[in-house]
Amino acid sequence: MLTLPAHAVEKVRLQLKWTHAFQFAGYYAAKELGYYREAGLDVDIQQAQPGLDVIDEVVSGKAEYGIGTSSLMLSRKEGKPVVVIAVIFQHSPLILISRKDAEPQTVHDLSGKRIMLESQSQELLAYLKRENIPFDQFKKIEHSFNVDDLVNGKVDVMSAYLTNEPFRLGQAGIAYHIYTPRSVGIDFYGDNLFTTDKEIKEHPERVKAFRAASLRGWEYALQHQEEIIDLILQRYVGLNNLASNKEFFHYEAAQTSYLLSHDLIAIGYMNPGRWRHIADTYAELGMLSANFSMDDFLYEPNPEVNLSWFYVWSLFALIFVGIVGSVALYILRVNRRLAHSLDEIRKNELRLSFLSSAIEHSPTSVIITDANSLIEYVNPHFTIDTGYAAEEVIGKKPSILQSGQVKPEIYQAMWQQLLRGEEWTGELINRRKNGELYWEEAHIAPVKNAAGKTTHYVAVKVDVSERKLVNDKLAYLAHHDSLTSLPNRILFFERLAQGLALAKRNKTRLALMYIDLDRFKPINDSFGHAVGDVLLQQAAERMKHCLRDSDTVGRIGGDEFVALTLNVSDEQSATVLAEKIRVALTVPFVIADHTHFISASIGIAIYPDHGMTEIELAKKADMAMYAAKAKGRDQVILYSPGME
Repeated sequence: MLTLPAHAVEKVRLQLKWTHAFQFAGYYAAKELGYYREAGLDVDIQQAQPGLDVIDEVVSGKAEYGIGTSSLMLSRKEGKPVVVIAVIFQHSPLILISRKDAEPQTVHDLSGKRIMLESQSQELLAYLKRENIPFDQFKKIEHSFNVDDLVNGKVDVMSAYLTNEPFRLGQAGIAYHIYTPRSVGIDFYGDNLFTTDKEIKEHPERVKAFRAASLRGWEYALQHQEEIIDLILQRYVGLNNLASNKEFFHYEAAQTSYLLSHDLIAIGYMNPGRWRHIADTYAELGMLSANFSMDDFLYEPNPEVNLSWFYVWSLFALIFVGIVGSVALYILRVNRRLAHSLDEIRKNELRLSFLSSAIEHSPTSVIITDANSLIEYVNPHFTIDTGYAAEEVIGKKPSILQSGQVKPEIYQAMWQQLLRGEEWTGELINRRKNGELYWEEAHIAPVKNAAGKTTHYVAVKVDVSERKLVNDKLAYLAHHDSLTSLPNRILFFERLAQGLALAKRNKTRLALMYIDLDRFKPINDSFGHAVGDVLLQQAAERMKHCLRDSDTVGRIGGDEFVALTLNVSDEQSATVLAEKIRVALTVPFVIADHTHFISASIGIAIYPDHGMTEIELAKKADMAMYAAKAKGRDQVILYSPGME
């Protein structure tokens, strides 16, 4: 690899907006693979710390470059000389996330809660404003960058990244709610690379070199994700808990690739029209003045050369030549204009050919309709995704794909936005020709003529069924025991709370049972965990078969289980049911040609006889279970006051 002499290398600092993560993979790749050094730069990559403001770090000169959100334009309006030099995330990953303490739960239920909001989160403020939720009603806590604060109840809601916290919470078995600005049409750029007017003015070549090397690093990182994940773990994060970290980084890399949309849009590309839409959205919500000027806010890596001086001197030359040469000059101009026009036509034809080829070979579905929503064109990938040939849908409306499982309000909101001339992004459940349902993310934009009238609609659609399955699996794992597939502690006690509410309303009884397997540990120790796991799975199945469909059995750890049965008439009926479970567990277990014997100690607490709350019932069922163990095990004991 060619490197520049030491004296030619300039030291610069890149300030990240979060702790080290795959969301910054391109910069690590550019540094570790020598792209920055080839560009004459020695780049110090600094992760963020609680309380640090990335924009202030760059504006003050402590760092030459930083990573920012769409709120950079709000800082520019405040007089901070920030300039966006490249867009990395085509879709912002910023979300609000909270623990799932109730069902259902909307964003309006967060009002008055404790919130951690990182700096540069104005698009989340815009989201809350569009939902008519005043931010001053929240109790603000400085962001710690640590999701454990949400897990441990230090805060109720926090700003987070779609690429990060959902995985962490899923792994911890914590159920969660996600609130995204995209649900109300706020689809902004995310993780924008930025610098200052001063840096561009004083070091234009350095800015250009830094930008090019960074984008080159991103191209490499997305094509070699496994290699870059290993690099981040070794150089930046550390190898503690390697397996868990690697699983997380694979999740983050997949989500990052989706948000970058690099298969559709070149990394670093930014559309001035979309920035204008972001500014208009902020203005609509009163966060930015109308007609905000974006002069000098967006960096142009290849500015046009100003040739005005040339035309001035040409005018003097024309005067000097005089009337004698005017005719010849006129003819020459006409010829040049004609040649230029022909050249422009050829360029436009070539550009159209490129665009047509790109759409034809796009790995996503593309649909173009007229102003009345009648389909005029679909690309080949549309046929792959839907099973419909082009001739089957031309002249029809895209509604032929509708599954009937999307709420009408979603389509109403979509058309309200499109008829205002705005782009719409959202997720839909559609139906293929063969009847199969699938999830897709749709990006729909109106196309206007010179008079501003909408003539067509262009829809780019991505099949996200696989991503949905992954998210659903994470949600399932957050609520179910991975070995037995029974409800885990979180889900079981949610159902207990619901059962208590129902019992109070209907004035009925319910029974809570604590079930501990006797003599399981010797089997697990002697025959190994594989045999022990099979025994637990078979025991779980036996317990399920003893209960009604309206009842629940869950695993809360090791060989400890719990059962909930609703509408019990009296203590005797609850005891009969527990006895049924106990007898089922005494039947021998045959595993790998060996016969194993266990039993169960079961404690019962009845609502409202023994307690009115989940905590009271759990405590007393646990006491009764230990009483059963103390009396020789393999017994069912009903709680009585004398046990305390």
